[in-house]
Amino acid sequence: MTPNGHSGIEVAIEIQTARLMLRRPTLADAPALFEFLGDAAAMQFTHVDASIRDCRRRVAAHEHSRPQDGYAPWTIVSRADGRIVGWGGLYNDPFERGWGVEIGYFFHPDVWGQGYATELVAACIDLADRVLVLPKIRAFARPENFGSRRVLEKAGFKIIRHVPEMERLLYSRARKTS
Repeated sequence: MTPNGHSGIEVAIEIQTARLMLRRPTLADAPALFEFLGDAAAMQFTHVDASIRDCRRRVAAHEHSRPQDGYAPWTIVSRADGRIVGWGGLYNDPFERGWGVEIGYFFHPDVWGQGYATELVAACIDLADRVLVLPKIRAFARPENFGSRRVLEKAGFKIIRHVPEMERLLYSRARKTS
């Protein structure tokens, strides 16, 4: 067992939801991911990658943790057309350690408002509750990011506190046992 209670075995290489395929990212995904992860307007509430190289580094840093944790963000692909539309999932942030298991999601602006974040969060909660048996999941959202806040609150996340140094609200959701 790892210090966080996981066996060190990856639990899900790929997950399919009604409209999405959640798969392990590859460095070849970086140009498609950079279309939105490098777009300052699309990432106005979070980190913006300055270059495709930075995007690859972000993906690689998270992938480095996957074998130990058993999870990391996925490349999110539309099942309808095979297009990469997002990146996200469960993770222990390699850049901001100490917050525990988080859920994060980033989508191409042309798919905003289609319920993909809600679908991804539901898949992550199912994985966290049933397979990983995590006691809680956390998430962050900027106070002005009403769309993300709505997704989290619909999924049962509650605001714990404002984290001033990050200019974000810290959310948490305890594992449902039934």
